[in-house]
This record gives sequence, C-alpha cells and structure tokens, in this order.
Amino acid sequence: MAKRTLGIIGGSGLYQMDGLEGVEELRLTTTFGEPSDAIISGYAGETRMLFLPRHGRGHRIPPHRINYRANILALKEAGAEQIVSVSAVGSLKESIHPGDIVLADQYYDRTRSRAGTFFEDDGVVAHVEFADPVDAALQEALYRAALQRGARVHRGGTYVCIEGPQFSSRAESNIYRSWGVDVVGMTNLPEARLAREAELPYATMALVTDYDCWHQTEESVTVETVMAVLNQNVATARAILRAVAAMLPDPALSPATHALEHAILTERDHIPAKARERLRPLIGKYFG
Repeated sequence: MAKRTLGIIGGSGLYQMDGLEGVEELRLTTTFGEPSDAIISGYAGETRMLFLPRHGRGHRIPPHRINYRANILALKEAGAEQIVSVSAVGSLKESIHPGDIVLADQYYDRTRSRAGTFFEDDGVVAHVEFADPVDAALQEALYRAALQRGARVHRGGTYVCIEGPQFSSRAESNIYRSWGVDVVGMTNLPEARLAREAELPYATMALVTDYDCWHQTEESVTVETVMAVLNQNVATARAILRAVAAMLPDPALSPATHALEHAILTERDHIPAKARERLRPLIGKYFG
C-alpha cells in the first residue's frame, strides 16, 4: 500500500518520469473532457506517483489550449492527494539565474482566454479562499529535497502567468519587473486555482531557463536558449521529485483539502441534476 499519492504535472522538457516501479498507463476521460495525455502511474518506494505531461508527450498542446480542468480532475480521480507542478520560467530578477529553481508561492494572472474555474455555467456558485495558493508543507518538502540534491533553489516568489504562446515584449517584461514579480511563465494559472477548487494541495517548482528579454547584457529569450538550459534542469527536477517522494507531508493537514467545505453558496435543493453529476468528483462528499 502506498503511504502517499503525489500528482506531478510535467512542463516543457519533462514529459516522463524515469526510475518508477510498477508502471502502468491510465487513460481517463473526465466530465470536463480529456486531459493532455495518459497519466503514468508508478511507485518511488512506497509513494505512488501520478505523472501527467501538461503539453502532452511530444509537446503537442500550446499553453492557451491546455484543458487545465481535465488535467486537475483526472489527477484527482486517479487518486492524487497533492500536486507538484513543474514548469519552465523566465527570470525577472538579476539574483535569479538561468539554471536556478524557484518555489513560487504567489501568482499574478495575465491570461485572457482560459477556463479558470470548475464552477461556471452549471448552476453551482463557489468561492474558494486563495490568499495563499501554495501549500506551505508541500513547498517545504520540495525545498528540502532540492537542497538535498544540491540545486540552487529560491524559496518563495511571485509567478506572473502570461497568455502566450508568444514570449513577453520588452515593455511587458520591464513592467512585470517594476511590480516586483520574480518569474514569468505561461501555465500555472488557472492550474493553481483549479487545484484549490479540487481540494488538492499544490506547489510550483519553476525551472529558470532565461532572463526573459529585459536583461540588456543577455540575448532575448528564444526557444533554442530555453531548451539548452532546460535540458540541464530536467535531470535535477527528476532527482528532486524522487527525493520529495520520501518526505511528503500529510495532505489531511492542509487547509486545501477542505477548501469547498464553506465555499459553496448554492443551496442543495437548487443544484440541477446535470450539475450535480458533472461536479460529482468535487462536491460529492458534501452533497452526496
């Protein structure tokens, strides 16, 4: 029996997890559609790992076309108790270098066209608390695992999520810097919000690949420069994920695991049968 089950969302460059035992492929369809790819289930010691490549194997899906709701829900239905999100980012601070890892704990949303909630047109209104999007205990475990593996790691920081698929303009990059933002990426929102609605503790492991385009003495970000650094970072990310498997916190102690308990405003008798069925994996324990 697994002591813990960890969901891992792999970003650019991280399309598979090596070294797992008892590997099987899970192909799921959720009430919000199909996730980006099959979930790979395996074991690292006694911890069950559920790995989902965010962009699909072969990097087929751009950030603005990812079915984030299906990804989060598929991991939950497969048994994930908490989620670590791995993603490539650009640095917006001189002190955060390409090759570093940032464990962001705040997000700023600059996306435009993404479905950002499970509670949309189904006749159920819910407002989850989101002041602290990242689970502190899960972030602490990642931090210890990163130090154990000798990574250059920054604990905390703000991640601005842009729509993409283009990189930032120089003006945008400098504006984000003036706001005090630490890194820029394209995927962690609405992902983090949906994880909270799904009552899954969530943490970001951001792999820094470049200085975006603000840095006057560095080349502007390109796919070539990103992938060159990312390929080095991915091996470190895999090592951290294997290490964190042995030190995961108890998800039952996280406030995220009961985020919907007082968040649903719609009275039970007013929830349509269709909505009840579509949202069953999320609200079933509260409404039957």
